[in-house]
Amino acid sequence: MTPIDYAVATAGAALIVFVLWYFLGGPLLGRDIVSRPNNGGHEHGAARREVELALGGLHCPSCMLAIERNWKRTQGVIDVSANFDTGRATVSYDPNAVTVETLVKKVEDLGYTASPVNPDVGPGHDAPAQRAVRSQVEDEVAYLRVRLVVSVILTAPVLVLAMALHVMPPDPLVWVEFALTAVVLFWAGWRILRSAWGAVRNRASDMNVLIATGTLAAFVYSAVAVVLGLPHVYFETTAVIITLILIGRLLEARARSHTSDAIRKLLDLQARTARVIRPPVEQAHDVPAQQVEIDVPIEDVRVGDKVRVRPGEKIAVDGVVLEGTSSVDESMITGESIPVDKQPGDVVIGATVNGSGSFIFEATKVGSDTTLAQIVRMVRAAQASKAPIQRLADAVAGYFVPVVVSIAAATFAVWFIFGTVSEAVTAAVAVLIIACPCALGLATPTAVTVGTGRGAENGVLIRSAGALETAGKIDTVVLDKTGTITRGRPSVTDIVAGILNQVQDDLLLQLAASCELASEHPIGQAIAKAAQERGLALDEPSDFQALPGGGVRANVAGKAVLVGTAKLMRENGIDTSPLDTRIEELESQAKTVVVVAVLRQDQDARIVQHVQVAQGLIAVADTVKPGSEEAIAALKRMGLRVVMITGDNERTARAVAREVGIDEALAEVLPGDKAARVAELKHRGARVAMVGDGINDAPALVEADIGIAIGTGTDIAIESADITLISGELSGVVTAIELSRATLANIKQNLFFAFIYNTLGIPIAAGVLYPAFGLLLDPMIAAAAMAASSLSVVTNALRLRGFRPRRR
Repeated sequence: MTPIDYAVATAGAALIVFVLWYFLGGPLLGRDIVSRPNNGGHEHGAARREVELALGGLHCPSCMLAIERNWKRTQGVIDVSANFDTGRATVSYDPNAVTVETLVKKVEDLGYTASPVNPDVGPGHDAPAQRAVRSQVEDEVAYLRVRLVVSVILTAPVLVLAMALHVMPPDPLVWVEFALTAVVLFWAGWRILRSAWGAVRNRASDMNVLIATGTLAAFVYSAVAVVLGLPHVYFETTAVIITLILIGRLLEARARSHTSDAIRKLLDLQARTARVIRPPVEQAHDVPAQQVEIDVPIEDVRVGDKVRVRPGEKIAVDGVVLEGTSSVDESMITGESIPVDKQPGDVVIGATVNGSGSFIFEATKVGSDTTLAQIVRMVRAAQASKAPIQRLADAVAGYFVPVVVSIAAATFAVWFIFGTVSEAVTAAVAVLIIACPCALGLATPTAVTVGTGRGAENGVLIRSAGALETAGKIDTVVLDKTGTITRGRPSVTDIVAGILNQVQDDLLLQLAASCELASEHPIGQAIAKAAQERGLALDEPSDFQALPGGGVRANVAGKAVLVGTAKLMRENGIDTSPLDTRIEELESQAKTVVVVAVLRQDQDARIVQHVQVAQGLIAVADTVKPGSEEAIAALKRMGLRVVMITGDNERTARAVAREVGIDEALAEVLPGDKAARVAELKHRGARVAMVGDGINDAPALVEADIGIAIGTGTDIAIESADITLISGELSGVVTAIELSRATLANIKQNLFFAFIYNTLGIPIAAGVLYPAFGLLLDPMIAAAAMAASSLSVVTNALRLRGFRPRRR
């Protein structure tokens, strides 16, 4: 062997030593040689804090994975959740063991940047953070564009000299190749080299290590060849690889800029200013206080401010209507296209659009407390979380770089022994370049980012990537009745005038409603509301009395009126026989029936009961929400088992279940037993989604494989759930499951593409086809294939942006 061959063999041996250092050093499993706890004493009740960090300079998911591993090896770090597409990471840590400054320094040591994000401000107050989010990808695209233009300009003459003119040592023009390639590698590709060095120095592994190793190997070998006058150089390989990598990353960055469109669209919904009604800043003491209307930035709106909304304007913040009426388009928040009528006492949501009316509302939630801010926060948290299926990709990525470097070293050794030095360098560099962990790392988080954002645009808030994945695997949906299938509040459904003429239904309702005006019972309030909606004038009741057994009695316009159950009527000597058939019929329909009687009085105002006959009856029921029946039918068409659970009696439960098309109904279930019933279904092998809205549903929501809360329900139910339906309609359950299934299918497609690419690409690059076909993959083609693989995964994930819930 010549001295040159010995030098090359030494370089190969150094590469193998590098691989052994990787294995023995521990990055294969993402840990140091000496294992140490990283819980920061959390098991012993130590303080726990969270910080959200915006990361910069990331090139691919393996960059993020390297940062995560570096953090997890840090004493005091409890947990890390990060997303490459959003450039955000949430770190749980023990402040007694580690500081935020240390966490930032750990990132900078790897060659990236990090800065804390203020979590306590809302969209209107977070303008700098918004601009940072928007500009992060834009800055990356601009940076890559400049580097790429220069790289293309310099690589072109290198290709001409090497491929067209076949310039080789000792031709002096080879020094031109050397100079131009050096600029491409060390200027255009500087970020790659810097990140690779940071990873190696911290015993981490990412894609930059593979690219840097391959391009530096080709460049150093070529430089030595120029100095020693060897006949082969690979400057064009180095220059073209860097150029192709930059092309791939530029295309990928531009494609990735669309993965967070949902967040940007949500942020764009926020109004910029608000017309606030306030007293003037300066006012003479002898002048009566007056209110003026002024336009203020959205961040200056305070709780308690009165805000005027004019036709067509965006509502600034959340509040309650004080004066005026209008209809409001809430589709951007709830996904429902039909405008919602608003009148005094109704809640309005910031960022929704007012219709043709004008009204004044009182601000109740501003900044980070608004509905929009909470939605943005929840979507960001979901995008930063990891789906269970991603564990497979992370596990493979943990082994990936060391294994690829080992394969490259083995490839070099085999070709060096049985082939030529040129073939050994070409094959080893091709293996390093084509082995792209980016596609593997992009497969899950990109789909999750797009999927959760698309859900938010359709009024479905998904708390985590795990919830997004699990929702697609359920086979049983358990629906609470009250407030979920039904409206959750009683309303008048039937009025039967009894012995009165049918056209005098309004008189019967007027008498009953006047009697119920002083009642706090939901049924009484429903009767009073029905009369008010019909525009009936009600008389103030006197001598009001709530009667044990289900009723009220009061004097209305000089008449003694008794309203209550048929049993109460009979106990008071009222004959209900003319109405008994109708009462039985209505009760079989799960309706509550109240009977109305006008009582005669003697001169002493004592009620004469033995000749009284009921005047009529009013049926009240918790009516089914519009769309519930259609949504349940859609769930059944999707192959899901649908079960209704309620505390109501068996007859009521059967009636409601029959009305909406549910075959299974669990009736008379006490609030504390709902979770037990869900657990029983799970024990039988079902994968259960629980849908509810009340406090009594919270334990069942937690017990289920996936908890889905109605957004119009209680806060505790929403906090206990994995998915929240903002609109409160059951159609959101269908949308959530469809979206989950579509996202899960997309993730599986991405993982298949990534795995099959590397499974086929690495052996071909190593030369497995050479004995049969004489085919040895050029490293430049390997670089193009690697860039294409990442771009294909991102493009496939972006197809989820076209997801539309099916209209039924």
